[in-house]
Amino acid sequence: MGFGDLELLTLQQYWWFIVSLLGGLFVFIMFVQGGQTLIDTLSENETEKTMLINSIGRKWELGFTTLVLFGGALFAAFPLFYSTSFGGAYWVWLAILFCFIIQAVSYEYRTKPNNFLGQKVYESFLKINGSLGVFLLGVAISTFFSGAEFHLNDNNFVLWDNPLRGLEALANPYNYLLGFALVFLTKISGALYFLNNIDHQPIRERAVSSIKFNMPIFLVFFVGFTAWLLLKDGYSVDPNGVVVLEQYKYLNNFLEMPIVLGMFIVGVAMVVIAVFVAVVYGFTCCIRTAGVGIVVTVTAVLLNVGYNNTAYYPSLTDLQSSLTIVNSSGSHYTLMAMSYASLMVPFVLAYIAYAWYSMDRVKITKEEIEAPDAHNY
Repeated sequence: MGFGDLELLTLQQYWWFIVSLLGGLFVFIMFVQGGQTLIDTLSENETEKTMLINSIGRKWELGFTTLVLFGGALFAAFPLFYSTSFGGAYWVWLAILFCFIIQAVSYEYRTKPNNFLGQKVYESFLKINGSLGVFLLGVAISTFFSGAEFHLNDNNFVLWDNPLRGLEALANPYNYLLGFALVFLTKISGALYFLNNIDHQPIRERAVSSIKFNMPIFLVFFVGFTAWLLLKDGYSVDPNGVVVLEQYKYLNNFLEMPIVLGMFIVGVAMVVIAVFVAVVYGFTCCIRTAGVGIVVTVTAVLLNVGYNNTAYYPSLTDLQSSLTIVNSSGSHYTLMAMSYASLMVPFVLAYIAYAWYSMDRVKITKEEIEAPDAHNY
């Protein structure tokens, strides 16, 4: 049986899984952003700073690639969401895009001779990308649960009901929980990556210290977000396609989808175990365990908000304009054609894994950075 024989709902669920998985991969690869916020904390001289920036500089393109895949999958599979959020809440998305543009510019020009802004400015850009960019992205994703101020007309044209165009999400303090949780999670994953990728004991010792500092703060915001998620009213779709408020909707989703709940619990446990082993026993390979845990956890959270007759992008001004995987998806033909194309994804991931292994096979050392012919970011 091919994709053409599947029902439209099955294809919609398949593509929401793909989008959720790409979202999980992107959050993991944001260890690059987290590492950028640690370059001053973990270094005591220019050589150590260059070691840190070179370590994550070799991976920043992967984050852009995954972000493009994530956005492309959303655009093609659920075009109404893309036009609603990106077309309506454009100020917050433009702010996020700007934070990622300055990252690319910084890696390109930080050490170029005679750059007119200077090295310190480009390093500041990296910190803005790693802090403000990640925070705003977390706030934007949090609106999947808290909702946004829009409504759709009879032609499904989005009308945004707040002149701030997405920045109004900053007025909801609950959105800050996921924003700050992502900021400190990426700091932790960045430090774990440095432990694995840099062969320099002083940096490794400071990385462990940073994990000890950031982990309790992350847990406060993550537990707060999880509690808010499980206890809040959610947006359910009844058999007639009418969106209604349901008490404890996201908790009910976990209970009614035990596989998704199991993914969430296992993913969180893997992250906690990886951090514990790295801090207590000094293991340097824990980024792999933590990375898988991050991907599984984020995927489970996104599956929770998209599956089980749930509106994944609720409207606060017109409940019936809320978006679901059913009313916002492309046609059966579009999803079918995309599904055949998605069969190439495992090969792309295998290539990325091989390239990653090739780059990380030899650890970054002080001698490499100080070599006369070294290529440094």
